[in-house]
Amino acid sequence: MDARDGLPAAGESSGALIARFLGLHPRAIDLSLDRILRLLERLGAPHTRLPPVIHVAGTNGKGSTIAFMRAMLEAAGLAVHVYTSPHLVRFHERIRLGRRGAPGRFVDEATLVEALRACEEANAGDPVTVFEITTAAAFRLFADHPADALLLEVGLGGRFDATNVIDRPAAAVVTPVSLDHADFLGADVRAIAREKAGVFRRGRPAVIASQSHETSRELEEAALRVGARPVVGGQDFHAREENGRLIYEDAHGLLDLPLPRLVGRHQHVNAGAAIAALRAAALPGLDETAIERGLPQAAWPARMQRLRAGRLLALAPPGAELWLDGGHNPDGARAVAAALADLEERSPAPLALVVGMLATKDSAGFLAPFAGLTRDVIAVTIPGQEAARPAAEVAQLALAAGMRAETAASIEAALTAVSRRAWPRPPRILIAGSLYLAGAVLAANGTPPE
Repeated sequence: MDARDGLPAAGESSGALIARFLGLHPRAIDLSLDRILRLLERLGAPHTRLPPVIHVAGTNGKGSTIAFMRAMLEAAGLAVHVYTSPHLVRFHERIRLGRRGAPGRFVDEATLVEALRACEEANAGDPVTVFEITTAAAFRLFADHPADALLLEVGLGGRFDATNVIDRPAAAVVTPVSLDHADFLGADVRAIAREKAGVFRRGRPAVIASQSHETSRELEEAALRVGARPVVGGQDFHAREENGRLIYEDAHGLLDLPLPRLVGRHQHVNAGAAIAALRAAALPGLDETAIERGLPQAAWPARMQRLRAGRLLALAPPGAELWLDGGHNPDGARAVAAALADLEERSPAPLALVVGMLATKDSAGFLAPFAGLTRDVIAVTIPGQEAARPAAEVAQLALAAGMRAETAASIEAALTAVSRRAWPRPPRILIAGSLYLAGAVLAANGTPPE
């Protein structure tokens, strides 16, 4: 074990512990919170000793919304815990421990191992999922380390997600909802929205990001049914770009803010939801100055992230732009395609698309929004993923969408293939289709999340 991780070489690693938890997975998944609640009670109920929680559900934009909130809260000098999933390169990315007056840091190896061991001992071999036991470990860490806020991302759905044991969140947020994980959450957006709305609580703010009228109405009705206080994007708050600024409006007034550095118009929706959530939560210490200072500082890896250095960039054609996005469903693809269209309008460049996807995702639906932007697709198989869709299948779907397509044996080989082509000007290269692929790219590039 690397000494930088804080664990002696003789110690058992977090990876070994998590691998052992796989053997505890229940044979039949019952959709309930019984297992996580049982384990938390054995640990002394850490979920009842947390700082004020902002609970974030949704299909797209959860991580970016949390990144905006963290940046603004930290700009106010507050200590902010963060729980997100999945990780891109190392599991430790899921748990960020806050520090007052400084950015939070990913949990170190020694601290993580201690928490995982405590959970394993408390669980005593009972059936539990890996997400449940690692969520319990995160709650234990968040309870034991003082902070001013906890930004808590739902893993899957909302109603029966292991994070949904919080009785009185400062606010709950649902970011844009679309079709994804239909086998678990439902076959239509309204059913999925009802699952996401499971994080709403009586008497607490229920912030609903701007989205389709039908979905927004479903979420608002769900909030009213449980007695939550809906705060609806496009109705109670608005965020829009105007003259190179982000204009945010709600009942408290208007904020004239710098644009986010996160690329794409969809990030204006996420920024608006983040500001609305922070205002609804009314956390002490946050003011308009912190919002203005924090908004342009927010960063979130693998969401229209431009790779400006690293090993992979050297394989691209000289002068090329290399972009990375982990979006993996049709709505995510439409948001990325719109961002690329905006980039093309400001700075024209031919687009090459490197795509790898899981077999469980709607690959044809993902590829369709790019058909009008590029005819050049190179398909790869996501390395190390049993559920990866073979590159040849992805290439066939790209051909069916009217694009030229070929396969490559690796990300490196795909970039080398792009470099062999004759381009009228340096191309813009997007690697996309999966967070698992994004993680492999960041690892290969030598630029993991920090």
